[in-house]
Amino acid sequence: MPFRSFAQENIAYWTKRAPSYSDVHQEELHTGQRAVWSRALDGRIREHFRGGRRDDIRVLEVGTGPGFFAIILAELGYQVTAVDYTDAMLAQALENAGALAERIQFCRMDAEKLAFPDSSFDVVVSRNLTWNLPHPDAAYAQWVRVLKPGGLLLNFDANWYGYLFDAGAEKGHLADREKVVATGAADDTAGTDVAAMEQIARQAPLSGRVRPQWDLGVLNGLGMTVSADPHVWKQVWTQNEWVNNASTPMFLVSAEKTVETGKASV
Repeated sequence: MPFRSFAQENIAYWTKRAPSYSDVHQEELHTGQRAVWSRALDGRIREHFRGGRRDDIRVLEVGTGPGFFAIILAELGYQVTAVDYTDAMLAQALENAGALAERIQFCRMDAEKLAFPDSSFDVVVSRNLTWNLPHPDAAYAQWVRVLKPGGLLLNFDANWYGYLFDAGAEKGHLADREKVVATGAADDTAGTDVAAMEQIARQAPLSGRVRPQWDLGVLNGLGMTVSADPHVWKQVWTQNEWVNNASTPMFLVSAEKTVETGKASV
């Protein structure tokens, strides 16, 4: 089998998984999770911009996948641009958006090499992406670059594969797997090639990092005003998600681009 780079493995994996990953997002779109995430995103954006008009706020979603965030943000009335690295995911996003697709600008783009001009967006949002990037520090630098001064970055993520590098995390992960079986909860790993994903995760630099501390350090170094909410999972996760991932809670990294940062070269 020919050697494939980390990036090539990633593209191949997510291209193959796009339909089943889209099924997960469609379930969110057709259950109460649509409203849960809508409130979570809208509340933070509106608070930051002190209730400014949604149609005046330009939002970039990085790593849109099947388009869940992009769809609910467009539905709320924001100006939405959504990017992803794979054509297969973008095809799923377009299909899932339906009539809302005409209100979303979908682009194939590398999260670490955004083609947008400096200071293009008021908000950058992402979910479950950073852990999977080969150069997450470069991605953050790009996200900061395209933010306007005063802009807001919201990144939802978790230490998804920390169990591959930490004995304590591995123990927690195994306990989660046992609890899924014991409670009869739906298995979140269904439709996932776990072996392939773990192979990618072993090469991903953030799998062995302590987060969100790492993220806060990088963003602080980029001149951002940063904070973290390690309990955001309580607001946005279903009970089933908690059963599956109790040892790996989702966190939120928030960062504001100050006027001083906006004047600097990132």
